[in-house]
Amino acid sequence: MFFGLPLLSLVVWTPIVAALLVLATGNDRNAQAARWLALLGALLGLAVALPLYAGFDPAFHGFQFQEQAPWIDPFNIQYHLGIDGISLLLILLNCFTTVVVVLAGWSVIETRVAQYLAAFLILSGLMNGVFASLDAALFYVFFEATLIPMFIIIGVWGGPNRIYASVKFFLYTLLGSLLTLVALIYLYRLSGNFSLPAWYQLKIGLTPQILIFLAFFMAFAVKVPMWPVHTWLPDAHVEAPTGGSVVLAAIMLKLGGYGFVRLSLPIVPDASHALAGFVIALSLIAVVYIGLVALVQNDMKKLIAYSSISHMGFVTLGMFVFNELGMQGAVMQMISHGFVSGALFLCVGVLYDRMHSRQIADYGGVVNTMPVFAAFFMLFAMANSGLPATSGFVGEFLVTLGAMKVNFWFAAFAALTLIFGAAYTLWMYKRVVFGPIGNSHVAALKDIGAREAFVLALLAAAVLFMGIYPQPMSELLHTSVMDVLGYAARSKL
Repeated sequence: MFFGLPLLSLVVWTPIVAALLVLATGNDRNAQAARWLALLGALLGLAVALPLYAGFDPAFHGFQFQEQAPWIDPFNIQYHLGIDGISLLLILLNCFTTVVVVLAGWSVIETRVAQYLAAFLILSGLMNGVFASLDAALFYVFFEATLIPMFIIIGVWGGPNRIYASVKFFLYTLLGSLLTLVALIYLYRLSGNFSLPAWYQLKIGLTPQILIFLAFFMAFAVKVPMWPVHTWLPDAHVEAPTGGSVVLAAIMLKLGGYGFVRLSLPIVPDASHALAGFVIALSLIAVVYIGLVALVQNDMKKLIAYSSISHMGFVTLGMFVFNELGMQGAVMQMISHGFVSGALFLCVGVLYDRMHSRQIADYGGVVNTMPVFAAFFMLFAMANSGLPATSGFVGEFLVTLGAMKVNFWFAAFAALTLIFGAAYTLWMYKRVVFGPIGNSHVAALKDIGAREAFVLALLAAAVLFMGIYPQPMSELLHTSVMDVLGYAARSKL
């Protein structure tokens, strides 16, 4: 509670209630009303999240702003919410991204406008629910419910192969989560409740821990996604509308990383240590192999999608080296990736809205007709390459330092992403933006308008602020990271 207000409940349910009001506007004759109502709902969602930051105590150990009420009494399931520094940053990122997505799709989506915007608002509330849940059953409900709006977004407003992409996305992520449900039921039978803080204190044998870890891993590895269960992501990104790609990259991939932090490491620490080498190996394969795959892509969206997989490999690497630098770098990489990948997908969306092509070969010389856009695109390309003074550098640098403390070769392979990232990102940028004008369609392009410039400027400010002055974020994370590492270092055998 904060001044008597249940802030976490407001953060979860405000966007969802706003979505219902947007849906009530009806058909596309009221599209403009739906847009303004959706923007108001997104801004209100951000407004109720900001007091969480203002009232958060970075030195406090444990969860803050807790709310608890009975939900399903026979199974001792509680409506239990609470956040630490990691949850707080992800909630703020989610609320900020929702505002950006509503603005970005303002005049682009012209059919079923109310339904499109409502889907994003509902998705925003559900993802906040994942980040705030301290009851495992509640966490699972929110975690699985996020599939529905994204399935609809891809399946209704996506590209020509949208049905294939949406079904593949849904099946991969749903099937990965079924074993997790089995693990949660086992832990419930062991403890008699679904409370995550209570599960952190459970004594569990090594064999059950390993089985539980693998069950959790199936869900979270698919969501991140880790190699080799990553193949749904490029298809989903290519077919999704621009807003869907932004939310998928900026927030939904973080649900997997957050699951490792909130469930895997604290509940089954011995298994996490025992299988750390396996996770690190998959992470380094993602960083190196997927980086090479990105080099040969002809589709801009697919290239950025593979780039996301490579960069998220840094997240899982940082988590499983079990030191403060690595864990803090992993969380900061998640936040940075939210800004940078979201911005890159918006840039591709700007070009696609004008040319209706994502093929790199169809462009060339864009800087001659869209100089302001080219400047923004350059900043985000540099951030994706890990340029110092951008957010892309901070997380990768910390994870590399954390990996170096454990094993030189972990750090050496991880650092290759700085080379590969620069190679595929700048190669794409060169072919799209520089050189002579590629064709008559590029010659007719018009530079970004005020709305597009405002949206990209918001993301540019976030990328630069985090890159130049990461200290506020670092201070917010320190105690929470140490808590997670403390749980992960405590044997339960």
